[in-house]
Amino acid sequence: MRGRMFTGIIEEVGKVLEMQKTAAEARFKIGAAEIMDDVKRGDSIAVNGICLTVTDFSANSFCVDVMHETLMRSSIRGLGPGSRVNLERAMPADGRFGGHIVSGHIDGTGRIRDVRRDGIAVWYRVEAPELMSGIIRKGSVAVDGISLTVADVSGDSFSVSVIPHTSGHTTLAEKGPGDIVNLETDCIGKYVRHYLGTEDGGKGGAITREFLAAQGFL
Repeated sequence: MRGRMFTGIIEEVGKVLEMQKTAAEARFKIGAAEIMDDVKRGDSIAVNGICLTVTDFSANSFCVDVMHETLMRSSIRGLGPGSRVNLERAMPADGRFGGHIVSGHIDGTGRIRDVRRDGIAVWYRVEAPELMSGIIRKGSVAVDGISLTVADVSGDSFSVSVIPHTSGHTTLAEKGPGDIVNLETDCIGKYVRHYLGTEDGGKGGAITREFLAAQGFL
């Protein structure tokens, strides 16, 4: 995985055409159409929220290699020929920023607990006990690469409310209770937690003038 910036606005739903996988690595050939007009070798494409590098391509498909770490930390290990995937190219420097900052380096996975309809919207509750320190109400979260707003937080789970456009232009409508999804929490929030010392269950500390000066803010 290489560092690029995404926005969580899905451009296209592609399909896995071929897969070669061992216990330690995998190679995927993914069919696509709309995003292929300017794809080059070495480009970064987020596949279900995972930043992957294009190793080969044709007019209607591209190939990516997936290393062992990515297989173990994401839901990509469960994909196979015919699986549909959310696709987003890395954001160009002069592009419009329509979602939120997404790195394509997921923090882990969550499990959908339940799905319910509420008028035109659909609510998804996702269990993610190991990631809840980075998820806050009205904050941002990327679910399989989709930029969403956290509508509610409760214990070891959070909820998002999805509009018809999002359901119709991503794979989220195909997900149900028990399904595993890739999650990336807010990028800025990670740095805040790090500087406060609250990562991995730490108790944190006060932000002082000396601390701000040491970090270059004063």
